[in-house]
Amino acid sequence: MCITNIKEYMEINSMKSSSIFKISRRNALKTLVAGSALFTIPTIVAKETYSERKYNHKIDYKGHHQAGVITKEQKNVSFVTFNVTANSLDELKDLFKIITNRIAYLTQPQKLPVNSNDKMPPFESGMLGEHLDPDSLTVTVSLGSSLFDFRFGLKHLKPRHLVAMTSFPNDRLDSDWCGGDIALQICANSPESVVYALRDILQHTSLYLAPHWKIDGFLPSRDIDHKSTPVNLFGFKDGTGNAPADNTDLMNELVWVTDSDKEPTWCRGGSYQAVRLIRFNLEFWDRTPLEDQENDFGRHKVTGAPLGMKHEHDSPEYEKDPHGDRILFNSHMRRAEPRNPERYTAKLRRRSYSYSLGINESGMLDMGLIFISYQKNLKTGFINTQKRLNGEPLERYIKPFGGGYYFVLPGVINDGEYLGEVLFTT
Repeated sequence: MCITNIKEYMEINSMKSSSIFKISRRNALKTLVAGSALFTIPTIVAKETYSERKYNHKIDYKGHHQAGVITKEQKNVSFVTFNVTANSLDELKDLFKIITNRIAYLTQPQKLPVNSNDKMPPFESGMLGEHLDPDSLTVTVSLGSSLFDFRFGLKHLKPRHLVAMTSFPNDRLDSDWCGGDIALQICANSPESVVYALRDILQHTSLYLAPHWKIDGFLPSRDIDHKSTPVNLFGFKDGTGNAPADNTDLMNELVWVTDSDKEPTWCRGGSYQAVRLIRFNLEFWDRTPLEDQENDFGRHKVTGAPLGMKHEHDSPEYEKDPHGDRILFNSHMRRAEPRNPERYTAKLRRRSYSYSLGINESGMLDMGLIFISYQKNLKTGFINTQKRLNGEPLERYIKPFGGGYYFVLPGVINDGEYLGEVLFTT
């Protein structure tokens, strides 16, 4: 077709646009009618998913052991350390009583109080509305070695292996991120529940505590919801080798201080806590070939299975790989858990979280791991395990910068008891 002038061109295009609109509108209506049933399905699924989300699940804070040690991991954590500003042993006792009372309150459903006097501050933050739902909250209280100095006369009661954390060869420890007299591990299944609990405890203990350092962590929601092993920021499953928490004998062997241990009497039912803040070089890691990543860990990235195996919890069968041809001797899993001479060579149970602190001064992601492990003996647990890991290839991508060693107080069993009471009655 030959178009001879502008007017003719515009008329032809107008006809095309009109016919296209009619066709498009007709097809669109057909599509909407035919697909109307499909559009209702996502709405129903979304509603069901939302209704299944429970915030009222509570974890009992009472027991021979504190909650939050072998408790199934929640989605969110704040790890906060404090310096004690109490001036006497009686004030220290009051501090532990207050903390215990707040834990008892926060881990139960509550209708939150309202201050009718608008000239005064509200009784609480208001960030959860009218109701406090426990949201699987746990608050785990532990003590640093510095609390057992001259201030309160507790030096003779210090746990045998409790010391200040010192550097390993690959560390770059920052004193602003290390130590503390008292540490709180606050876990729940939503960030707002963690923040609410922290603000409440700070409000009630400010007379006796000064915050030292704090870091927030998270686990992938999809992994927790599907009850699968959480994946860390390197993209690998973290905690596959953990001993089962429901095996009481193993927990007594690995985690809890018992009557057979040569510890002060008050320590029975407690546990040593090792915390390591480990920065990841994710930009470098993301440029590393998959084969190198898997060799560094000793596991397949997608399944979590030991190299050469199919399933996450398959045995690595080191006895069939005596020269380290399949799973390298330098791999993280083989150094951490050589299974020689026994299955749980690393005598600890880990409970770690990822963290994100933004961007560092070099414009790189400041992200990594809050490594937390619990063990009945700090030396045979974390320290010996870390010594085996010294020099592993994974050190090219990590830089520990903070943390500390702490002792988790035994639990309380009856109403009226308070955490730490055994310290003052021994």
